[in-house]
Amino acid sequence: MSLSAANKAKLEKITTATLTTVLLKKGLRNVWMRGAAPFSPTAQGVRLVGEAFTLRFVPAREDLATPASWASPISTRAAIEAMPEGCIAVADAMGITDAGIFGDILCARLKKRGVTALVTDGAVRDVAGVNGTGLPVWCAGGAAPPSVAGLTFVAWQEPIGCGGVAVFPGDVIVADADGCVLIPKDLVEAVTDEAVEQERLEAWIMVQVENGVALPGLYPANAENKAKYEADKAAGRA
Repeated sequence: MSLSAANKAKLEKITTATLTTVLLKKGLRNVWMRGAAPFSPTAQGVRLVGEAFTLRFVPAREDLATPASWASPISTRAAIEAMPEGCIAVADAMGITDAGIFGDILCARLKKRGVTALVTDGAVRDVAGVNGTGLPVWCAGGAAPPSVAGLTFVAWQEPIGCGGVAVFPGDVIVADADGCVLIPKDLVEAVTDEAVEQERLEAWIMVQVENGVALPGLYPANAENKAKYEADKAAGRA
């Protein structure tokens, strides 16, 4: 597992905005999923963290994308039963928003299995029912048609692209009001530690702003302000 309980608890207190800055400093620019916005009531005002369980759709092909395919061994239904508790289901819907990849029944099963959230660059259907399940959903909107009207489900736990971001099984997803950010699984420890320190520094900077300090030299902090921050941190004031 790339996500320890300790790092999960730390990441739950770190904004996705801070994470994108830390990842940018490490050379990773493309980590924020386009189109995956907080959608359900339970996705509002929260920050959720979990390892990615990936699902992949391709364009609909009429001989494969049929209601009968829902009973296939390769189906979203089978993928749900393979999901471990605490994961975040990340679905590559190719940005298609005129077909809902999951509806109320599937989301109810996700919730029952202890899946933390659903993240997709596509849409969900049965919106009132989905919201009624209590499952936190980040997506691009709602759509009445079923997934097979526009997509064919082909695989789970393979590398995908969601919202233009490459997602591998086990990468860590952090989702909050600003959307969904990916942390590569091999960088979780380093990114978490650096992000905790970044949040601490920015909290100190905010106090200085409230005290009337001008921004130049403060944000970003120059050598003088870094020294003041370190002194306050050592004294327990930061």
